[in-house]
Amino acid sequence: MTTGPLPRSQQGAEPQLLLTSLLGDFWYWRDEHIPSAALVRLLGEFDITPASARAAIRRLAARGLLTASRSGRTTAYGIPARTSEVIIERTHRMLTFGATAPDWDGRWTVVAFSVPEHDRGMRTTLRTQLRALRFSALYDGVWVSPHDLAESALSVLNELGIASATVFRATEVPGGGSSPVAAFDLGPLAKEYQRFAERYEPVLASLDDGLVSPAQALRIRTELRVDWRRFPETDPDLPAELLPGHWARDRAQKVFLQIYDRLGPLAELRFRQLLATTDPGLAALASHHDSKTVAALFAELGDRHPAGDTPFEQAAEARRLDEVRQS
Repeated sequence: MTTGPLPRSQQGAEPQLLLTSLLGDFWYWRDEHIPSAALVRLLGEFDITPASARAAIRRLAARGLLTASRSGRTTAYGIPARTSEVIIERTHRMLTFGATAPDWDGRWTVVAFSVPEHDRGMRTTLRTQLRALRFSALYDGVWVSPHDLAESALSVLNELGIASATVFRATEVPGGGSSPVAAFDLGPLAKEYQRFAERYEPVLASLDDGLVSPAQALRIRTELRVDWRRFPETDPDLPAELLPGHWARDRAQKVFLQIYDRLGPLAELRFRQLLATTDPGLAALASHHDSKTVAALFAELGDRHPAGDTPFEQAAEARRLDEVRQS
């Protein structure tokens, strides 16, 4: 097959993240275990060496993110119990993020605190936790968010034992100086969204022309998912009233969703092909989901939402906080 101008592979995606993304896309709600040789072959599609792939598998198992079983000399791995619901909820959030801006009642959640300068560790921890909640600093010691996060902010302050703080909900007085929205510097985020759209838009043209192979589809869809997942964690998700005109997220979100949905069948084919080299029976069980089927699965969860105590959720939260620190 002749290939079109598809995005060049980006370096640096962690093997562990790639593997959990692959299983989250094509193997959730399955109890069967996949032989380690097949997982190594899957990661090989992303230029991960066998040694690095095996190390990633061992680390995921050690962290409780994979379960292991043995049959003779073959070791196989699967998704732990109670993880499927987590994957569905997080995938649904990933696929719906940015489709619409949240409603707003015009009020701000404000956190005003005073932590001694010598207690820098506590100040850093508090700021990281507030940033993870999508607060931003208006002034030193005054953090704001347009979302109703009073209870969440109080919970953070109580957990950290910070008593010299006040949390309240308030409206802005016109003409009162700097607007609270000034706390949010959207320029760098807009550039990230623009780069994302420019990187992946050529895929749509190649799909229209039938120039995407199954191997390319698997790689692009997985890398697309890995690249997009950062935005729901780092974007403050401001109400429409506070966003600039022609907000860059709109374009990027449309590109993401179209590619994710359209590449699904081809990517699933390649996943099956790779699995079939080790176990044809398992290959027949692989499947993919698009935004519509994920929405249906999410609706079926009803009240059975994750409690936040699985290794998958704990690892995701740790990764989210790490990304917030780096943002």
